[in-house]
Amino acid sequence: MAVLALMGLFLMKEISHIRNFSIIAHIDHGKSTLADRLLEITGTIEKRKMQEQVLDSMELERERGITIKMQPVRMKYKSNGEDYILNLIDTPGHIDFSYEVSRALKAVEGSILLVDATQGVQAQTLTTLEMARSAGLTIIPVVSKIDSPLARVDETKLEISELLDVPVDSILGVSGKTGEGVSELLEEIIKRVPHPKTELTDRDLRAIIFDFQYSNHEGVIVYMRVMDGSVKKGDYLEFKVAGARFVSNEVGIFSPAEIPVDHLSAGEIGYIVTGIKEPGVASVGDTIVFERSPVEALHGYMKPAPVVWASIYPESQDDLMLLRQALGRLSLSDSSFTYEEEASGTLGRGFRCGFLGMLHLEIITERLRREFALNLVVTTPSITYEVTYLNGKKEIIYSPPLFPDDHAVTSVFEPWIEMRVITPNSYSGSLNQIFFDHEAVIKRADTFGEGRTATYVDMPLRELMRNFFDEVKSATSGYASISYEPIGMRKADVTRLDIIIAEEIIPAFTRVVSREKAYAEAEEAVEKLHNILPKQMFNTKIQGKANGRIMASRTLQALKKAVTAHLSGGDISRKKKLWEAQKEGKKRLLERGVGNVNIPQDVFVKMMRKGE
Repeated sequence: MAVLALMGLFLMKEISHIRNFSIIAHIDHGKSTLADRLLEITGTIEKRKMQEQVLDSMELERERGITIKMQPVRMKYKSNGEDYILNLIDTPGHIDFSYEVSRALKAVEGSILLVDATQGVQAQTLTTLEMARSAGLTIIPVVSKIDSPLARVDETKLEISELLDVPVDSILGVSGKTGEGVSELLEEIIKRVPHPKTELTDRDLRAIIFDFQYSNHEGVIVYMRVMDGSVKKGDYLEFKVAGARFVSNEVGIFSPAEIPVDHLSAGEIGYIVTGIKEPGVASVGDTIVFERSPVEALHGYMKPAPVVWASIYPESQDDLMLLRQALGRLSLSDSSFTYEEEASGTLGRGFRCGFLGMLHLEIITERLRREFALNLVVTTPSITYEVTYLNGKKEIIYSPPLFPDDHAVTSVFEPWIEMRVITPNSYSGSLNQIFFDHEAVIKRADTFGEGRTATYVDMPLRELMRNFFDEVKSATSGYASISYEPIGMRKADVTRLDIIIAEEIIPAFTRVVSREKAYAEAEEAVEKLHNILPKQMFNTKIQGKANGRIMASRTLQALKKAVTAHLSGGDISRKKKLWEAQKEGKKRLLERGVGNVNIPQDVFVKMMRKGE
């Protein structure tokens, strides 16, 4: 009994010296730079090995300067003679990756709310703050980039003070670039963030899975937070919800590289190598327990609902199996996108995929191309529609080519969103015109901070894909910030727009558009294709068809080929013979007006991106 009591006291002392926290903020507010300074000051990474965005290990993250994947890391810090373990989870800032943020918040007790002193509180700041508050976390407000000559430190602190209803002097100021204020922030983390609490005994294990990684040699590696008990190498474990059993081949921590340890106890964040190589066995939000343990599973995560859909096909059907494996691997590291197999008459077999936004779609397709060397055809992004047919049957339409003709349906419903746009007052007028053009309904506009307005609107989700973000950024000189959330389905007046090239409908370019804008959308798509589609050996007709008729049409002139370029001399009759043969061939193609059109991969990409 005395030994058990001593073990209990040791466990309590150990858990009281753990602090788990995340950094949440709007995109480009300095999260990754602050994380760099925290790692440097705590000595987690030697100064000579430091590099910018050290936690952004993905090439795509460094290239774009954004965080895509959350990344856990353990730091050691001494305060007042006591050794502390600080577990940080760096999170993305873009709204498309908010599911990553929600999972990270479930594994910690506190959050640093980071606000850029040059920009102030942004729309996504409010969204992530609401998520942290609903998770019951302790919030530490921090103003970043205080070294910038454009910093408005006092005004930003006042905004945060009003937002959180806290004293201005409780708000910290830091510079991730120079390291100013970072040591003071570490001390405040120890003071303000509560240590983890455990409900069960050390002999009862419960750990929640918040992320995955896949290794060809080691199988699925689960990232988890130990809520109760402890786990070590060789333990017989079980996924409580899935019911699958396995042996822990290795347990370890992130520093930030994976480092094996003897065991992980309550309150700690780390990983377990499961050895499982079958997809779909483990899932985010499942609870790891000891084999046949009677303890109840922890409350997991809500499954995210995709809002943007696109079909992905391999350029060569020989790569279908590789694409299937690639999507399975990516779904382990990003559980927020969904996919299922489908077939198209012209594109062959592929996968219909669901994403949390346009940036999410772009990142996933780019990773497929880079990490798995796949050449892909990606269809025009769309959303889901609820269609009621003349016979009363209802159907959910995910893919634009499957959207029925107008005469076959009685009603169509589409998803709407509530959007919050924060911008300086001087740009409000230009924003109102953009809202009108995108069918948005303005609900209210509130004064926000000093000289800024927060406008709340309801808008069809499909309008986000009509260059909405770029138009708002352009109209506000980049000062606007946007966040949104789904609010349900509403009746829609839409139709299918088909793009026809050389008398053949190209499903990848088919989209669902507002009936009122069908003519303008057809003109834009046809004109864009006319500019970017390579010339063929025959005149190629490009058409846009909607509402049962041709809305726009352009003809791409045939490619002119110098068939005598290889001849260096000789009788003129040789050249005339080649010219006559070419003339006859072109005459046959012109009579037909059709042919096999080769559409390069970059054309599909440019059609997916507005403004190119």
